[in-house]
Amino acid sequence: MIKGVNHRVVEVTDTQSEYFDRIIFFVKPEHCDTSEGKIREKAKVIADVATAPPPSRIKHARLKRFIKLFSAAVIGALITAIIMSIK
Repeated sequence: MIKGVNHRVVEVTDTQSEYFDRIIFFVKPEHCDTSEGKIREKAKVIADVATAPPPSRIKHARLKRFIKLFSAAVIGALITAIIMSIK
């Protein structure tokens, strides 16, 4: 809550987010003379970045699991080959 302060406010209502209905931006006093279109455009860009879904970490986890499994298989095959060549 802001009391006794006059600010220029931009409200973004189209967040396309399941978590947020709207985002309210308070414009800095030194940029109050900037055109409304430019300020709304910047606010929309920031809102899009802020409400974007997080990058998928599942693919990275699967890749790491595959690399570990592949490495274990290769090491096991090498150990088996060494043991078989000794006999």
